[in-house]
Amino acid sequence: MNMMEAVRAVFSKYATFSGRSRRAELWWFVLFCFIANLVLSVVDSFLFGATTETGSLATGDYSFSSQTDTPILSMIFALATLIPSIAVGVRRMHDINRSGWWLLIWFIPLVGWIILIVWYAKAGDRGPNRFGPDPIDGAGGGGETYAPSSVPPVA
Repeated sequence: MNMMEAVRAVFSKYATFSGRSRRAELWWFVLFCFIANLVLSVVDSFLFGATTETGSLATGDYSFSSQTDTPILSMIFALATLIPSIAVGVRRMHDINRSGWWLLIWFIPLVGWIILIVWYAKAGDRGPNRFGPDPIDGAGGGGETYAPSSVPPVA
C-alpha cells in the first residue's frame, strides 16, 4: 500500500468506524496529513500574514503587529480530516483487537500518547477477530495478497 492508496482508502471510509485498518493505512494517512498541514501553514502565512511580536518580557512592553495569524486553510483541512482520522484510528484499534474507545487514552498526557503510538505500531491480529477479517490476508483489504516479510520477528 502506498500513500495514495492509503489516503484513498481512508477517505472512501470517511466515517466508517467498523472493520479493521492496516498499519500502512494509518501511518501513510498520518504522513499525508502532516505534509498537507505543513504546506497549508506556509500558504496561510503567505496569504494571511503572520503575527510578529515586538518588545521584551523584561520591560513588559509587548505590542503586536496589525497582521492577523489566522490559519484558515489549515483549520479547514484539520476539520475536514478530523472524522476520517478518528475513524482510521478506531479501525486500527480494531486490528489489534481493542475497542475504539481506547483512543480516549490520548487525553492522558505523555503516557497515553506513548501507549497509543505503541499500539498503532503493533502488528495486527492474524486472521479474523471480533471486528472483522484480517485486512492483509486478502479477505478484507481489497483482495491483495502479500509475500511474507523477510524481517525476523521480535521475540
